[in-house]
Amino acid sequence: MLFPLSSPLSLPAPAPSLGWDFWLDKPLRIVLVLFGATILAAVVRLLLRRITGGIARGTRSRIVRRLESGRPRWVEDAGLAGARQAQRAHTIGSVLSSVSTVVIWAVALLMVISELDYNIGPVLASAGIAGVALSFGAQSLVKDYLSGIFMVAEDQLGIGDVVDLGEASGTVESVGLRVTQVRDVNGTLWHVRNGEILRVGNQSQGWARCVLDVPVPYDTNIDLLSELILHEAALLRDDPKVGEFITEDPEVWGVEAVTGESITVRIAVRTVPLKQWDVARALRLRMKKMLDREGLHVPLLNQTVIRQAEPAGGSSALPETGQVRAVRRDVPGSDA
Repeated sequence: MLFPLSSPLSLPAPAPSLGWDFWLDKPLRIVLVLFGATILAAVVRLLLRRITGGIARGTRSRIVRRLESGRPRWVEDAGLAGARQAQRAHTIGSVLSSVSTVVIWAVALLMVISELDYNIGPVLASAGIAGVALSFGAQSLVKDYLSGIFMVAEDQLGIGDVVDLGEASGTVESVGLRVTQVRDVNGTLWHVRNGEILRVGNQSQGWARCVLDVPVPYDTNIDLLSELILHEAALLRDDPKVGEFITEDPEVWGVEAVTGESITVRIAVRTVPLKQWDVARALRLRMKKMLDREGLHVPLLNQTVIRQAEPAGGSSALPETGQVRAVRRDVPGSDA
């Protein structure tokens, strides 16, 4: 079939070509946003790595003064303090790096959506409402994380410390941003949420003190006994097992308590952290041997006195009024 020459053919319109004007507009801005977010995240991570690296290497607070060949010299403390500081730096650095990465890419994603001519107003409003709802439901979780960050940043505790957290006390085995693990003396591992920790008693920082109360008979010469106690405690510094843990000369603080049966004398010895219990055991042994040499015996502090009134009819078999009656307690299995 032939068409007349007067009726032209209806051909489809040609597709518009994507010129430089199109590529230099929105696609270029999107690429620049993604490239800028990548560079910014890398720069922030590099800065955080340098800052935390400086913290891990230590500052002047971690430098100690030591005597070498009779001359004072500042040297770096590479012991437990350095390890704890490196742990703090690693924890804080990882948290800040994660938070900064999430924030940077969240802002970049919103900018890309805005470049695609999508209205991000409802998205932001919905995100705000969802954030408020999550804040009520996850406020305990946020509290745990914030408390964990401050505990690590302020060096309140670390792995290997002996702490008292109120409900749990013992040796710290793990310090996390949400949960701290403490193993007590019985071997029980306690998982304590950081947001529930209201106080931290750390027995591993700085120095410790061994405080020992020695009960002696009431008629003991206190001045002479104090000299004997101080002499025995001073000899403890020569002990090959615990002598190196004593940092200062022992002190007798005086009479701590007075009762009808005894007088309690208190002695204090300053030690390095976590060694006060070893020093206390050795000091108790020396005090016991010293009291035995001097012929002094620890008085009985708990005595039971049973008084029985005289019955109405009167009986010579019962004790008189106000008279102490001896009570015999037979041990099971013994001969009657």
